[in-house]
Amino acid sequence: MTEETPQDKLEKITLRVGGMSCASCSRRLETALGKTPGVLSARVNFAAEKAYVEYDPEKVPLDDLLAIAAEAGYPGEVEGESTSLTVQISGMTCSACSSRVEKTLKQLPGVTEASVNLPLEKARVHYNPQTIRAEDILAAIAAAGYEGRMDTGPVPGGERDTAEETMEKAFRKMVTASAFAGAIMVLMVIHMFLWRIPGYFSITVLLAVPPIFVAGAETHRGTWKALRHGSANMDTLVTLGSLVPYLLSLLGFIFPITTFIEMAASIMALHLVGRYLEARAKGRASQAIKKLVALEAKKARVLVGDEEREIPVEELRPGDLMLVKPGEKIPTDGIVRGGESSVDESMATGESLPVQKAPGSEVIGSTINGQGLLRVEATRIGKDTFLAQVIRLVEECQGSKVPIQEFADRVTGFFVPLVLTIALGAFASWMLFPDFHRGIVEFFNFPWSNTAVPHIALAFLAATAVLVISCPCALGLATPTALMVGSGLGAERGILIRNGEAIQTMKDVKVIAFDKTGTITRGRPEVTDIQTFNGFTREEALFQAGSLEAASEHPLGAAITEAAKGEGIKLSPPEKFASFTGKGVKGLVEGRETLVGSRKLLEAEGIDYQAFTGPLEALEDEGKTAMFLAVDGQVRALVAVADTLKDDAPAAMAELEKMGIKTAMITGDNRRTGEAIARRAGIRRVLAEVLPEGKVREVKRLQEEWGLTAMVGDGINDAPALKQANVGIAIGTGTDVAIEAADITLIKGDMGDVIAALKLSRATFRKIRQNYFWAWFYNAVAIPAAFLGLLHPMIGAAAMAASSLNVVLNSLRLRRANLEPSYTKSRR
Repeated sequence: MTEETPQDKLEKITLRVGGMSCASCSRRLETALGKTPGVLSARVNFAAEKAYVEYDPEKVPLDDLLAIAAEAGYPGEVEGESTSLTVQISGMTCSACSSRVEKTLKQLPGVTEASVNLPLEKARVHYNPQTIRAEDILAAIAAAGYEGRMDTGPVPGGERDTAEETMEKAFRKMVTASAFAGAIMVLMVIHMFLWRIPGYFSITVLLAVPPIFVAGAETHRGTWKALRHGSANMDTLVTLGSLVPYLLSLLGFIFPITTFIEMAASIMALHLVGRYLEARAKGRASQAIKKLVALEAKKARVLVGDEEREIPVEELRPGDLMLVKPGEKIPTDGIVRGGESSVDESMATGESLPVQKAPGSEVIGSTINGQGLLRVEATRIGKDTFLAQVIRLVEECQGSKVPIQEFADRVTGFFVPLVLTIALGAFASWMLFPDFHRGIVEFFNFPWSNTAVPHIALAFLAATAVLVISCPCALGLATPTALMVGSGLGAERGILIRNGEAIQTMKDVKVIAFDKTGTITRGRPEVTDIQTFNGFTREEALFQAGSLEAASEHPLGAAITEAAKGEGIKLSPPEKFASFTGKGVKGLVEGRETLVGSRKLLEAEGIDYQAFTGPLEALEDEGKTAMFLAVDGQVRALVAVADTLKDDAPAAMAELEKMGIKTAMITGDNRRTGEAIARRAGIRRVLAEVLPEGKVREVKRLQEEWGLTAMVGDGINDAPALKQANVGIAIGTGTDVAIEAADITLIKGDMGDVIAALKLSRATFRKIRQNYFWAWFYNAVAIPAAFLGLLHPMIGAAAMAASSLNVVLNSLRLRRANLEPSYTKSRR
């Protein structure tokens, strides 16, 4: 960058950068950008995953900067310019189709990321609207041979969802094909064993028209679209296994040849039976989102002055005052402005016990009010509500991919062409080596080993069997269906997983680091001990300390005041109140000089405390903040305040250790206090005296020492540390679930949900591996068997349908997974 470039010609941009895993990555990117001619300065923030670049656009275009970042291994996009959309896609029948659509989208200029979910029939596309429009994306999908439309999300009470329509459509086609194919099979049995039916061939030719040409029309259209675009898919295999045998059989009207009408109709019928069962099972796999949508309230009762009006929820605006009667759903997120009640929040958080609400309490839309009458001010509406955020996160997870899926995606790209090649090879092998193949078939004494059947017919049967038995669908369904069920199961428990990668990584974490405040502890200080001296009683100590601290704004002081009020002690307003930062407070309480504070405050006031240092240090060794109470120049009590551990923290840590996970705690407390808390919680490693900006450094140390690390924090103050961790877990976020820094969000503050998230990731990934095993095993066994002529095409078609169905049903079995921590069972 030369110095002649005027300042007014320079531009500053911020790039969002992906792929950086450590500080050396950020340095590498910074160097690559900084040495580029035309770049004045480049600064990369690893924690924020951003690059700040000042450059001369006349010497280095923006696209070149993005290309340089990508070449360095860190693809980026201009911050503020990227957006995303979800497209509903129809016409995809197998993983070859979804791979084709995904490849088409990724090749579009301006598209930074694209992921296609076959079971949901949706694509999630991240793009730069300055470079490409949404209409261009839809046009590219249409050019690839599929129909795309903008997905506005599930609408409660609206039209039936696509999955339901697909299932009904599949049912009608299945019934049509099965009825006519069944009639053909009945006639075939009668014709072969009971009575030679006059005109049998002509009758079967006519009866095969509805299953092959009517019910199977969409399959053949899919084949034509694929071939027109120079590719092949599952439809291609079924068309070749049904339409081609049917058309060849028509030569039977002219030549005395072996015909395959029964086989052609049966293959299409079995294919459509499999499609229906698969659609039904996939519908069950996506029940989680449907359940969430069904929970949404439809109407709201709004107070306008003294008048009560009932309006649709869509018409609510922030600030509206809603009246919620006992037993009604709370229409949208809000804050209680009047009344008290208990609210059933189980649908949102998984918490079975009702939660008490009073003025000032936050409430979640669609939860159910108990026995009280509530006046609630609407705060979030529409897409900003808690429930809408949950649905969005679940959909994002279901639309994401697991790293293990990348290999399967590459395979499905050439699977169908490979099958076509094997089918041609089978035909050629049977024609060239008929005796060898007949010998194998006759050894097993299969019905189609009849020596009267010409070997060209047997060759055709073997090739057809290879076509219809091959199943790329099982490979394409292996991951998405497991993710759909797993993410839905998590959402029901208040565990929201942002993407599939988090599931694969979480199962392998070696250490989980916990932020202390609000994560392991309750996040609010409480009085734990009061030791009185010199004739003072507990009530007197609470009265003096609570009255004085009522004028303080410090959280520790508030805890003392709350403790006094909690024991029914009536407090007195202090006089001549003074606060001393880092030391304590003093003032007059009913005419008596009162001090609450540390050693430093007592030393400054000339009060002797040496006789009480033993009890003070004993309390500090327990991880508590101990303060002196001095009245009229004498130490009268020691008051200890601590942010108490959550009830299930020790049991949760013990169970994590049993599961082979090491535990660590990051805290800003001094080492003695931190170690005391860690001892009580059962945490192995303490990282104490860590300032907020030092948490990222400590997470890196854990990664270097132990490997894959998960970080559990509040998602806001701990955001950089959550991003640094291999898996970031935000806990106890309440109604704010869209925490960008978190890979996993736990709505409740229970430590048991960390264990549940770990169990869920392991169970989900176990299902994914099982699905891939069965999909690969099926194809590895079935295709060679079909090649050798050991499987009839009709059996092959049934097996192909069963293979896809098995993968989906295996994923559904994930719903039986037990995510409960073992210590909760022992309490029951």
